[in-house]
Parts: sequence; structure tokens; C-alpha cells
Amino acid sequence: MDSYPPSVNELAESLSGSGLPHPVLVKEIRKAINEGDWENLETRIQRIKTMSLQTVINATGVLLHTNLGRAPWPYSSAGQAINLELDLNSGVRGSRQDHVGSLFATLCDAEAAMIVNNCSSAVLLVLSALASEKGVAISRSEMVEIGGNFRVPDVLELSGAYLVEVGTTNRTRREDYERAILANRDVGMVMKIHQSNYKIVGFTESVEIDELSDMGVPLVADIGSGLLDESCSWLEMAPPVWIAGEPAAKQALASGADLVTFSGDKLLGGPQAGIIAGDAELIAKCMKHPLARAVRPGGLILSSLQELALNYLNRDWEAIPFWKMAMTSIDELEDRVKKIGCGDPVSLESVPGGGTLPGVAIPSVGIQINEDISHDLRLGAGGSPPIIARVEEGSTFLDLRTVDPRCDEHVASALHELI
Repeated sequence: MDSYPPSVNELAESLSGSGLPHPVLVKEIRKAINEGDWENLETRIQRIKTMSLQTVINATGVLLHTNLGRAPWPYSSAGQAINLELDLNSGVRGSRQDHVGSLFATLCDAEAAMIVNNCSSAVLLVLSALASEKGVAISRSEMVEIGGNFRVPDVLELSGAYLVEVGTTNRTRREDYERAILANRDVGMVMKIHQSNYKIVGFTESVEIDELSDMGVPLVADIGSGLLDESCSWLEMAPPVWIAGEPAAKQALASGADLVTFSGDKLLGGPQAGIIAGDAELIAKCMKHPLARAVRPGGLILSSLQELALNYLNRDWEAIPFWKMAMTSIDELEDRVKKIGCGDPVSLESVPGGGTLPGVAIPSVGIQINEDISHDLRLGAGGSPPIIARVEEGSTFLDLRTVDPRCDEHVASALHELI
């Protein structure tokens, strides 16, 4: 004889301690009853709870883990009004771009800068404002696709510009650009796109920014990952060896780029945003384009970027979580492993992640557990926030470079409970 479920209200009452709002419980209960799965409600409720956005501990060794929000950054707000578009001196409406844009212009040694909601938006806005119905010359080796099927040719089409392919997949020379511009009189822009998530090796050749700065049309460099200055002037020590060769905004502009575009949540170490910096006249055209309003950031992002920029300008790199974890010494990591006191200490290799610096490894130290406990760690063993580790050949590895030291006690509690 088939069993019948209790009433929806009875089931909702029995699960009232789950922490989920009553309407969410009722919706899931009705769905479970319709699917004949009401006896597994507790499992279903637990699955819903794990779907909510929450703080997790990144023990993967990927510094800029896209699935974990890339650069860790402490968003904060007083929950009060801010002078987002109010000029306090005159009392009239101002621009949300002026102050934060000025700070990033200073950081990049640029005439001007503006902020949008991500780097893809930055590229789309620049193309729409400066090259709509015109050709854009791009090397075939730079026809990138990033996550989510974001392809450069598709963005060009969306902006109203069209692609003028230059060179070959593995070899592009200056004369290729010259020939493309001569053959297409309405080419309105040359764009350099950094191969941020792949490398072409072997019989290759490419053209540097300084070789393209006199083509007679704006030169835009999408450097992507957001390194401000190759000298890392905000650090008290020499730049880390693993950023060698990574294009930087300051040097790209100094080499002749009219504009650079880059991300806020990669090597910059801040919230998700896109920064456009360079020639003031070109920035002004971007600001006046109708799309600029659609891709503008809100007050929380601008406030966060203001704080981040001031940290850079004050050389307070330890206040930037990304740089603090990236520059942690091996000795400090080894000391933390000993204090956690669980599992086997092991040398590891962290990676930058986030579509930056492909093939680069950063020496690190972590903990090896000779079994797969990743599922229990993700579900908050020991009362901890979810811990995201990596599994290789049946063993679990926790890389402490990407774990905030304030979370070490949580890691220790979870590991001691499980093993």
C-alpha cells in the first residue's frame, strides 16, 4: 500500500529549523511531493542550503579561482548614502567616474581612466564608442575565447565593428598590419589582445606595442589580467619571478598604446570590474557613448576600487589580500602547517588562475590526506565554512598559500574531525 505524505504545512513545520524561509520550504516540499520524493526532503533541503552564496575557504592553490570569485576582496558598506554622483563643493550633480577614475589614471600614468563592470564590458564599450562600422585589425594569434564562450569576433560584431584579420596563427609582423590597413581604408583601430589563458610556442613571431604606435589609428591593448606596473612599485621587495613577461598597464601606455583595458578581480586584486585607461579624448568618447550607462558600476564597486587604489598608492600591499597571499614566504607556510598539526606536510605548486599566466607555478606548502575527503570538507566538516580542496590520485591536498591564515583554526578543526 502506497504511503501518503503529510500535509505541506506539517512538513514545512517539521523543517522550520532548517534556516530556510517558509516560502522556500513550501516550494521545495511541493516540488518533492510532485516528484514522489518527499521522504528525501532533508537531503533536498541540505542541497538548497549549499547552493546559497556563502564564504568558503579556498585550499585549492589557485590564487584567482574563477569559481570562487577570483581575487579575495573584503567588500564593505556602511549601509548609508554616499556622494556617488554629487559634487560636495558645488552641491550639483557630479560624475561617478571622476574620483576613482583619477586614482587609476595616476596608478597607470595615464591622462584619464574610467570604470565599468568587467573587462569584457570595457572591450565592448571601447569598440562601440571608437570603432563602430569600422574595421579593427587584430592578429590571428589573438582571436581569443575566454570562459563562457566569450569570443573576440562575436564582441566585434556586437559592437558594430568588423574584424580585419592580420598575420597568421603563429607569426604576425608589423608589415601585416600595414598591409591590412592599406587594403581596408576604413580600419579605425588596431587592437592587441593578450594571450592570457594560453600560449603559442615554437615557430612564432609577434609584434610589440611600441611597433604599432604610429599606425595612424588608435591602438588599444587589452592586457586582461590587470597588472598595474611590471616593477610592482607597491611592494617592498623585488617583483616576484612568476610575473615576468606579463604585460602591465603602465608600460603598455608608455610603449604607445592609446588605451589599455584590464580586469579588477585578477592581478589587480580587487572586485570584479573593468578599467579603461589612457588618452583623455578617447576616454571622453567612451563616457559619452550610450552603452557607458549600461555597463557602469555601482557605488559598492566604486567604493571598493577607491580603497584598493589608495592601498596601491600608499604602498600598503599587505592590505590587498591577493598580494598578501601571493607573497607569503615558504617558511611562513611551513610554520602554519605545523600549527595545524594534521595530515602530512607536502611541497606543492600554486597557480595564478583566473585566465592569467598560463603555465606559471608558484612554490607552496600544504597538507596531504591520503584519502578523498573533499566532499565532507565542502559540506562544512567540524562546523567550518566549506573548504574547497583538490584531489589527485585519491589523495586530498590543501594548499595553504590560498588559505587566509585566519581560517587555519577552521581547517584544523575539520581535519581533526575527519581523520
